[in-house]
Amino acid sequence: MRELVVEADGGSRGNPGPAGYGAVVLDPATGETLAEAAEYIGVATNNVAEYKGLVAGLKAARELFPDATVHVRMDSKLVVEQMSGRWKIKHPDMKPLAAEAARVFPAGRVRYEWIPRERNKHADRLANEAMDAGKRGRQWEPSASTAALDVSAARNAAALPPAGPPGDATAGAARARAALATAAASGTTTSSDGTDRRPDRTGPGSWPGADQGEEPDGGLFAATEAAPFPAVAGASGDFEAEAGVLAPKGHAPVAPSARPRDAAAPRQGWSGPDMGAPATFVLLRHGETALTPEKRFSGSGGSDPDLSAAGLRQAEAVATALAARGTVQEIISSPLARCRQTAAAVAARIGLDVRVEQGLRETDFGAWEGLTFGEVRERYPEDLDSWLASPKAAPTGGGESFATVARRVAATRDRLTAAYAGRTVLLVTHVTPIKTLVRLALGAPPESLFRMELSAASISAVAYYADGNASVRLLNDTSHLRG
Repeated sequence: MRELVVEADGGSRGNPGPAGYGAVVLDPATGETLAEAAEYIGVATNNVAEYKGLVAGLKAARELFPDATVHVRMDSKLVVEQMSGRWKIKHPDMKPLAAEAARVFPAGRVRYEWIPRERNKHADRLANEAMDAGKRGRQWEPSASTAALDVSAARNAAALPPAGPPGDATAGAARARAALATAAASGTTTSSDGTDRRPDRTGPGSWPGADQGEEPDGGLFAATEAAPFPAVAGASGDFEAEAGVLAPKGHAPVAPSARPRDAAAPRQGWSGPDMGAPATFVLLRHGETALTPEKRFSGSGGSDPDLSAAGLRQAEAVATALAARGTVQEIISSPLARCRQTAAAVAARIGLDVRVEQGLRETDFGAWEGLTFGEVRERYPEDLDSWLASPKAAPTGGGESFATVARRVAATRDRLTAAYAGRTVLLVTHVTPIKTLVRLALGAPPESLFRMELSAASISAVAYYADGNASVRLLNDTSHLRG
């Protein structure tokens, strides 16, 4: 029985916005392109476009060989998991499309595989050609497509990878030449940080560092225009317990020799190989609870409060902003109620499911849960001083130290970056996990946790590359709350 490979993709410039899909049928033995399909579909969401691309690819395969078995490869985790039967299909727009896809071939003759976006460039380029044609008021035409040529040129440029260890100057120069050849063949440019720059590419995955290039609104999150680090707050006494305290005046920095270091430090500079699209974590702090404006410790060991009325409004505001940006491909939440509620608001707007990750929970503040900083100072002064002085000190009553939380968060980071390479993932979590991810990405000492402001319902972003390097793209953006 003949086997075929179908690669499909879809994108929306606005989510919902002008949308299109692309699909290609390949010979699995030779890689030869057997059929292409693409179409501008008007205003739709990313997920609708991805599903329509899948249906078109399956139908193109059936026209070629009705009795074939099909290996579908897509970079949409949602479509792959739903069509494989592992995730439920909840969104009403998805159900008829999934049913249509399931009818093209008999059950058991189609298998699904998730692939990183950089391995789905052919279908991705077809989808963007379709959207470009729609922008001109036309439909995609096979005779005008260069997607197959672009992918072939990129494959040839990378066919002979340079030898030598990572960071070797000769190997690095060879890789740079190969990258430039690939960019020239595909009509792209490459920035100094290795980020692919395609004009007018705003489909799924276009958050900073993903394979779609810059943001449509001028690049607030663009790799070469990363938002500046906010001004360090002075020792004003302003303190939100859940957000972390300011270091006491005169707090001594940790000596370089005493700072914990990763077992294998990532390379710095431009000499390393092109590691492809990073895993980009969009870090969303949950909305307010009743404890937030009262500046009370609120961790994972307390009452697990729901969002307040203000927090629900904040969740809706950030959901609207993320839906308009149209870049989030996965949503993962802390198990605590305030995060799950915030995540649910976003998920409802963009049509994604929410996965719960225990490693994203907030610090357990022990006996300090529900207390203000002043109340802790009055009741447990020595324990508080120890906690402020050392990341290894735990709150009174068996809570978690910052060192313990850092190990938990780092392990979660490593697991998620491996699982979502090349994807843009929304992590809905808390102050300490977000600050810890930023601190580790910057290689900053533990006391830097006390020198970051992180507001309720704020957005931060960090991109993680396959060689261990990370890039902080944004910190504490609250512009979506100002309307």
